[in-house]
Amino acid sequence: MNNSFAVIGLGRFGMALAISLSEAGKEVIGIDMDEERVKEFRDYSDYAYVATSMSKKVLEEIGVQDCDVAIVCMGSQLETSILTTLNVIHLGVKEVIAKATNEAHGEILEKLGAQVVYPEKDMALRLANKLINKQLVDFISLDSGIDISEIVVGDKMIGHSLIDLRVREKYHINIVGLIQEKKVTVDIDPNYQFQANDKVVLIGTLKHIEKFINHYASK
Repeated sequence: MNNSFAVIGLGRFGMALAISLSEAGKEVIGIDMDEERVKEFRDYSDYAYVATSMSKKVLEEIGVQDCDVAIVCMGSQLETSILTTLNVIHLGVKEVIAKATNEAHGEILEKLGAQVVYPEKDMALRLANKLINKQLVDFISLDSGIDISEIVVGDKMIGHSLIDLRVREKYHINIVGLIQEKKVTVDIDPNYQFQANDKVVLIGTLKHIEKFINHYASK
């Protein structure tokens, strides 16, 4: 399990990420060139540092190499983003994630050896899929082409169980979670009959999830 993180760049994306990780009980190092941003993050972590540069030496002195994961959140500053990502990789951090602003930027980061995220693109995809599929509550797309979707149980599902639906056999997806009000169950009784207002978490390709929604979950 990853328990220590370095978030490099405390802009809107980086700050939100660093705070979320800290509030989840993780050890988080926050680094930025802006002193005010670093001061803001000190409310959430004792490990908040102002860095005049993102050189390998500076990052090493801060202790980035000791973290399980480093996330470079400096997408708007392309040259700094690329050099910082390279420095973090050279420090030997086992998992390096970098924010990209466009496909060309992302290709460079991937060639360096980083996992790439496109925050604006990912949010746009999530919104588009929620608008297209009204049953869709939330949506996350993974790099592997697999999607995780949360949907409201449709009328045709009510009174039917996992055994009845045969989702793996018929739709090549899995129902991996059941949400009833605020209670989440991941070990679902295969004989449980879905009720109105239930929500389920699906995992599979978007094509197969959409097929399931259109054929069975839509109202």
